[in-house]
Amino acid sequence: MLVESDDILLAHCKNLIEEKLNWGKSENWANQDFEELSQRIFEVTTVTLSPTTLKRIWGKVKYDSAPTITTLNTLAQFVGFEHWRAFRQSHSNKIDIPEPILTQPEAAIQQSKRQPYVFSFILPVILALGAISWYFISKADKHPLRVNADDYTFSSKKVVAVGVPNSVIFDYDATKAPNDSVYIQQSWDSSKRTKVSRNQHQHTSIYYYPGLFQAKLVVNNQIVQEQTLFIKTDGWLPMVEQSPVPVYFKQAEAISNGKLGLSLNQILAHNISLQPTAPTVYYANLRDFGDVRTNNFIFETSLKNTYREGASICQYTEIGLLCEGSAITLHLSAKGCVSENNLFFVDKYISGKEHDLSGLGVDFSNFVKLRCESVNGQVKIYVNNQLAYQFAYTGPASKIVGITYRFQGGGLVDDVKLLQGDKKPIYEDTFMQ
Repeated sequence: MLVESDDILLAHCKNLIEEKLNWGKSENWANQDFEELSQRIFEVTTVTLSPTTLKRIWGKVKYDSAPTITTLNTLAQFVGFEHWRAFRQSHSNKIDIPEPILTQPEAAIQQSKRQPYVFSFILPVILALGAISWYFISKADKHPLRVNADDYTFSSKKVVAVGVPNSVIFDYDATKAPNDSVYIQQSWDSSKRTKVSRNQHQHTSIYYYPGLFQAKLVVNNQIVQEQTLFIKTDGWLPMVEQSPVPVYFKQAEAISNGKLGLSLNQILAHNISLQPTAPTVYYANLRDFGDVRTNNFIFETSLKNTYREGASICQYTEIGLLCEGSAITLHLSAKGCVSENNLFFVDKYISGKEHDLSGLGVDFSNFVKLRCESVNGQVKIYVNNQLAYQFAYTGPASKIVGITYRFQGGGLVDDVKLLQGDKKPIYEDTFMQ
């Protein structure tokens, strides 16, 4: 079948990796499996993809942006290709069409040991049928079935204007589909794909996390139509991540004494275990901030990771700015764990394995001040008023539509401020009720 989407190719690449590893179904992989996979990928490619990144790729960790080209290149190299482009080109004519496997002749050969006379008659017939089948499969490969995107319609409407969970009603017309291979996909993640009937015209999906999603109508493994869905929050939404449904808290429950944050007692009260692996506590504020873009902004905040027990000794913390079509993520940690930190800026990935990100190692016994500014093609990140990292960036500019925090175990936010590059205030919250 013809492939026109990296989403489909990514799903195929993951299948190849799973076959290569032979670890069983990825749905059953544990954290140590992703740590082992990270190490194996490094041994083959000399590029480090963190366990967290891999869990995002496999849908174990919530993340709304598509993988970076660096990540795609590395996955492709792990399965034997020079880069992602080479992987895409090698699958430009077919995917999901099984290779001819002569299982019937092989089975017949085994049977022939017991029934040699019968097999001497059956084998030529089976081989002839196999040759005929292979001929028609080869013809199908050379002339893949194409679909015309103009033959399809796709629209959506949210049941709830703001907030989650949020059901989305998709209206579609796929009656001209050549077969019943019609799917609706919630986002870039192909694991969030549901088969629908070409003879029906509505399908409802539920979104448990806020975000900016690109839903897709897929026919014959081709994306024929897309819909942008912006699921906003009503102010700050605190939650504890888990699959498939997170544990939600009210904003008022998480704001106290001028701070945003859930206490450990609040988390434990919901029977959420902190050991042996602490959950991810997530605070999100998705809204229309106006026309503030990634090439001209200043973001300031003060925050603290409040949990440092057992496996959470590194106190991994992620600060995110959700953008249209992408994201900015900054990672802080205890000083001894900076090797696992990384930066992602729209389409630029900077790994702590390959760059000195020691400035992002902090002491969370006190609140840490973080400042990120992108002005005049230069990105500068300050930690406690000290320049921690900087780089030039002249890539695409995206509109900022959300602010997020993720804490391993638990954390507090003291204040947050978003400004234009000329220091014109756009949004500020000191959490004073």
